[in-house]
Amino acid sequence: MRAWRWFCCIGLASVFIFAPDSAQAEYTVEINAPRKLKALLKTHLDLARFAKRTDISDEQFEFLVAAVPQQARELAETEGYFSAAVTTDVIEFADKNVVTISIDPGPHTTISSVALNFTGPIQTEAPGREQAARRSWTLRRGEPFSQAAWESAKEASLKALQAKRYAAAKMTRAQARIDPHTQQARLEATFESGPTFTIGPIEISGLKRYPEKIIHHVNPLQPGERYSVERLLELQRQVQNTTYFASVTVDVANDATQPNQVPVKVKVSEYPFHAIRSGIGYSSDTGARVQGHYVYNNVFGRSWILSAQGQFEQRQQNTSLRLSMPPDNKAYTNSLLGSHTRTNIEDTDIRSLRLGAQRARALQNFDYAWTLLYYEDQLMQNAQAPDVSRALVPGWSWTRRNVDDPMFARQGNIISLAAGFAVKDIMTEQTFGRFYMHGRQYFPLGKNDLILLRAELGSVLTAGGSDGIPASLLFRAGGVNSVRGYSYQSIGYEVEGSVLPAKYLATGSSEYQHWFNRDWGGALFYDLGTATDRWQEKVLYQGVGIGVRWRSRVGPINLDVGYGLRERRIRPYLTLGIAF
Repeated sequence: MRAWRWFCCIGLASVFIFAPDSAQAEYTVEINAPRKLKALLKTHLDLARFAKRTDISDEQFEFLVAAVPQQARELAETEGYFSAAVTTDVIEFADKNVVTISIDPGPHTTISSVALNFTGPIQTEAPGREQAARRSWTLRRGEPFSQAAWESAKEASLKALQAKRYAAAKMTRAQARIDPHTQQARLEATFESGPTFTIGPIEISGLKRYPEKIIHHVNPLQPGERYSVERLLELQRQVQNTTYFASVTVDVANDATQPNQVPVKVKVSEYPFHAIRSGIGYSSDTGARVQGHYVYNNVFGRSWILSAQGQFEQRQQNTSLRLSMPPDNKAYTNSLLGSHTRTNIEDTDIRSLRLGAQRARALQNFDYAWTLLYYEDQLMQNAQAPDVSRALVPGWSWTRRNVDDPMFARQGNIISLAAGFAVKDIMTEQTFGRFYMHGRQYFPLGKNDLILLRAELGSVLTAGGSDGIPASLLFRAGGVNSVRGYSYQSIGYEVEGSVLPAKYLATGSSEYQHWFNRDWGGALFYDLGTATDRWQEKVLYQGVGIGVRWRSRVGPINLDVGYGLRERRIRPYLTLGIAF
């Protein structure tokens, strides 16, 4: 087969180079074959690839036609058809040749046996790694054979072996024995683990503007720990999450003769000291948006970060200013911050000023933050004069991400908690405690379906009513990430046509998703929720609907149509990304 392929290549090149000038051949190609094979032949068959060229001579055309049967059979073999019958028919019509290629692929070859063998220290050191490599093998007995699937299975098992401990693992033997008479394939592959690798110190390159200690302070690796691709990716993400570096690559040498204390090479590309970003967008909740962001990464010449941001939407505007120190030796970032937010929704105008400090740390799967924030909120509504509330709130927040894919999750959960309190007369008008929780749980159903459950709870505990508590610390419901079927923040404490934020919040959602292919899916959902000042007087709002899901390159994009059972109204929603 290889000899014929080389003969075709050499012959084709010879015909194209040495063919004398002659009449130009014009032709079209029609292929009769199963859809998958038809697409393969259109892409890779020489006669089809050159059909649009205008410099094909009659001699070259005849050679291309003669090469069709062998080329088509070889292409069919890559899809597991080893007894394909190919016929070609050339008809001249209106000074143009029409070539019809018909292929009967015959029976599809299936896998009769799979033998995976492992050698090296893995046999005694870590049999669990062997099992992981076996589970990653993607071809099973009885499944159809194809060259692409064969290559993918070998690569998947080798990557699983190299993912932990065995950076120098390799495949020493791979054989697919095909019996064209029985249409069966016997597969065999042998993997050599090599020695266990351990992590050494990090070696940094690419730094010109910023000090090395920034990377050392966010480095989660410990010298001497066992090699793991996941841990290297964690280091890469931790460095990338700082605002200093445009790109980060992390790698280790896989020399099997030197597996101990292997240096971790970190190569970075730095952002300049000054950066300006801008963008436009649209949200079905808050309308059209324009935003700008300025960052200066070297305040005081000590790599402190000054960040100024403005986001202006039709129903919500926000400006903020933050001064942050570089990460300390425990990966915490200390910041001073201030912001002003205005929302004008449901005849309620809230203007919130915040000033304070934050100590935060972002890890692989966890985020922590401790804050001390002063709030001064002004609330304007239809029934009363403007009301100003103030509070000094020490707070804490925590987020855990335990999902199989942070961008397109199918299994696992995301949980966020936040708590704070304020004491009367300490820059505060009323003593209260505040708690908020948000969670998502993903349950996969087979390969193409999943169930998403979401819950949200909020409570402000105080001896009195909500008077004196900053409005931005209270709760409203409704909208795309709350109760669909109702407008954004339209569920709350109603007074004279204004919807005011309330002390208690509870929402929940159940969603069934079916994916038609890798990128596109549909959804059915049911939402339920309330926001109220008095739990005994709560009113539950229900919404149902359907949606479209798209796994785009920039993240998940969702288009939903919700029907509010209480208002009997249909509302559309558009979202980009996952709310954490």
